[in-house]
Amino acid sequence: MSVSRPEATIRSAATGLGINPETLRNWVRAGGASRPRGHRTLEAARPPAPLEAENAALRRKVRELGEEREILREAAKYSAGETCW
Repeated sequence: MSVSRPEATIRSAATGLGINPETLRNWVRAGGASRPRGHRTLEAARPPAPLEAENAALRRKVRELGEEREILREAAKYSAGETCW
């Protein structure tokens, strides 16, 4: 069985390779490949649209700011604990 056929399922490809289907599914996800559930497509995964790329960048920024806020919160707690009133 050829695993390079576009109509091959993850399960059939994994069987052809002799590996667990979940392992192959994780590799596919980690590689960024995807296709809609229940639909088989012959075209390659499209690059993200400008709005999708902007959303991803904004999500990263929100996560970064949240981490910075948490660091500052912990620093403020630490500083307040050292203050002798």
